[in-house]
Amino acid sequence: MDEKPDIPQVRKRIDEIDDTILELLKERLECAKTIGLLKNETNRAKWDPQRELEIYERLRKNNNEVFPYKALHSIFHEIITTCRLSQRKATVAYLGPEATFTHLAGVKYFGQTAEYRPLESIAEVFEEVEKERVEYGIIPVENSIEGAVTYSLDAFLRYKVQICGEIQLAITHNLVCRSGNIEDIQTVASHSQPLAQCRYWLRKNMPNIPTLEVFSTGAAAQMAANNPNIGAITSSLAISTYNLQVVVRGIEDYQGNSTRFLVIGLKSPKKSGRDKTSILIGLINRPGALNEILTILSAKNIDLAKIESRPTKGKQWKYLFFLDMIGHIEDPAIHEACHILKQICAYYELLGSYPRADDIELNGSTP
Repeated sequence: MDEKPDIPQVRKRIDEIDDTILELLKERLECAKTIGLLKNETNRAKWDPQRELEIYERLRKNNNEVFPYKALHSIFHEIITTCRLSQRKATVAYLGPEATFTHLAGVKYFGQTAEYRPLESIAEVFEEVEKERVEYGIIPVENSIEGAVTYSLDAFLRYKVQICGEIQLAITHNLVCRSGNIEDIQTVASHSQPLAQCRYWLRKNMPNIPTLEVFSTGAAAQMAANNPNIGAITSSLAISTYNLQVVVRGIEDYQGNSTRFLVIGLKSPKKSGRDKTSILIGLINRPGALNEILTILSAKNIDLAKIESRPTKGKQWKYLFFLDMIGHIEDPAIHEACHILKQICAYYELLGSYPRADDIELNGSTP
């Protein structure tokens, strides 16, 4: 009868497995660099979203539900993004300072090895991308409770960029301060969206404490780190970054809340097979104009994921519409519908086709 292994034996085997994994990771990285060189020779795009989707699907199938899939996806996401960035390291702009929720979304999407550049406004993120000073930007676009982030939508009217991807984050808001004691807090600072998403909790639990709106949750965390009497509503990343203490976790008013972020760049990626297409249109001023647009999409059997209106600046009672459609601009139905819309709309702009994020991927929030 075989003897039962003892703990040192099992640990030795774990070390052997870890060493094997490390050697295979190094080999995978070299393979990725070789592919990068071959792509340079043929002038092919570095990012192939369809190929990445195929990898995840193969891993899910081969895993047979043995290894927890969320953890498996997270591990290979970091491996894949690190290998991709070895071909060419990406520079990513986001609404700063460090440890905002937008920063958190960027790390989730691009991995730890990308170069991140914090900026002071959403408009600056758009500008840096448009002027090619960074390759990508991360911007919040809508919250499932508070609705559209209008700063981001309006920026699409001013800057020529393309949507390259999206990510959805489940919301968990934390009230933090230097001491961790709620009695020390005389002001609660945060971005306008988290303050709105926690208004009832604040009214019930801190009715006499004023709130202070600042341009990001990271800025609020910095203020809390520098002033013992300021509390901040901020991300889990900010807690460790600024050495803050948690007063209360999960103070958002509604569970199941999420925020959608967009990745912007100068060129949308190729078709992945699970895509979304976003357009911006202006309608001719006549009765039934919007219904005509919806009828065209319905006739092509196109699933409209979102429609959002924004007033046209300087033109009273004139509106532009943001439309998100399920599918890629290369799909015949989407391509034909967009061609028709381009002919009949007073204004038409393709904002991009990109891999869609159907699942909420980690705890996070708005900027």
